[in-house]
Amino acid sequence: RLYGKHTYERNLKKGQKELLNGFFKYLRGKRYSKSSIDTYTFFMADFINFYRDKELQNISDRDVEVFIEDVFIRRSYSISTQRQFTSALKLFLSYCPEIKINPVVLTRPKRSKKLPNILSAEEVISILQVTKNLKHRAIIALLYSSGLRVGEITNLKLSEIDIERNLVKVVSGKGRKDRFVVLAKSFLPLLNNYLLSYKPNFYFIEGLAGKKYSESSIRKFLSKNVALAGITKNVSPHSLRHSYATHLLE
Repeated sequence: RLYGKHTYERNLKKGQKELLNGFFKYLRGKRYSKSSIDTYTFFMADFINFYRDKELQNISDRDVEVFIEDVFIRRSYSISTQRQFTSALKLFLSYCPEIKINPVVLTRPKRSKKLPNILSAEEVISILQVTKNLKHRAIIALLYSSGLRVGEITNLKLSEIDIERNLVKVVSGKGRKDRFVVLAKSFLPLLNNYLLSYKPNFYFIEGLAGKKYSESSIRKFLSKNVALAGITKNVSPHSLRHSYATHLLE
C-alpha cells in the first residue's frame, strides 16, 4: 500500500492476494533483493487491483498502456519508477504464463541522463562542521570518505570494519558483489569517538533496539545539515558518493 510518499488503498480478492503471495515467494526463490521483491510486488498489486474485476487471461497489451497512463502519469511517477514496473511485469508474466501480454512490446522508457550534483571538498567540510550529532557526522563522513551507497552503510556490520588494515568489506553490494573500500585515516578519530560514545552491538549504525538504521533517516538529516551549511544544491547520500569519486580523480 505504500511506495515512497504515496499511500493507496486496495480492494483485492482472496484469489488475487494468494496470487501475489505466490509471486512474492517466486521472487524470493529467484534470490532477488528484499528491496526489489517489495517494489515488484507493490507494482503488481497495484496492477492487479486496477483490473481486479477482469480475468487475468483477458488483460491485453493495451491494458498495460492504460494502466501507465491512468496511474503512473497521474501519480507523477518518475521514468526510473516506470522502468521498475516494466521489469516487475516481465517477471510476473514468467510467473503467470496464462496472461497473454506480449513481453516483446514491454519496452522500458529511456533513462534520464542527469548529472549528479557534485560538492566541493570545502562544501563537504562545511556540512560536517554544522552536523552536531556525532552519529550523523560519522555517517556523512563514512559515506563520503569511502564512497559507500546509502543501502551499504545501513547494512554494514561492525565485523566488516577492519580498523587495523583501514578497510571496510562491503558484502552483497550492487549486483550482489562483495568488495573492499579504503577507510580514510582522517576518519579514524571520528570513528573511534563514535564507537566509544554509542557502543553499537551489531551494525555500524543502529536504530531503536539495535535494529538497522533507516535510509530515510539518513536522507532527512543530510538535507537538514546541507541547508544549515548554506548549500542550495540538491544533495543526497549518492551525491556524497559521486563527490568522493570526483575528488579522487582530482
